[in-house]
Amino acid sequence: MLKISLMDQSDLEEAFKIEEQTNPSPWSKENFFSSFDVGHKSLVCKTGKEIVGFIIFSVVKKESHLLNIAVLKEWQKRGAGSLLMKSMIGQSKAMGAKKVLLEVRSKNNNAIIFYKKFNFIQDAVRVDYYTGKNPDDAVLMSLDI
Repeated sequence: MLKISLMDQSDLEEAFKIEEQTNPSPWSKENFFSSFDVGHKSLVCKTGKEIVGFIIFSVVKKESHLLNIAVLKEWQKRGAGSLLMKSMIGQSKAMGAKKVLLEVRSKNNNAIIFYKKFNFIQDAVRVDYYTGKNPDDAVLMSLDI
């Protein structure tokens, strides 16, 4: 059974391993850990004691910004991502947000389909937003909540 909880310090190493395994340009370990330290909101999805996914977001005034979401490959399309997204949207609403914003790689069709399932709309494209080994454009999406 999948369960959502707040990420705590003891979850960081396991969550970061998921980041490394799933993201074509993963956050550095330093950035990942500092995100937690600066107070970004972080949730984990667990089955038993195993973390199968996480979501990181930031709420500023009336906007929530989805910073990162990742689910282990073997748990994708099994409800973990949807549970994380619903929990993040619910927490964002509770904190007074009226809109959720995100950027996604233009080549990440599975993620774009996933976000559209939650009624996110495409607002714009940032050309050459992602650099490094896997350059790509960013699709900017938003959801009124």
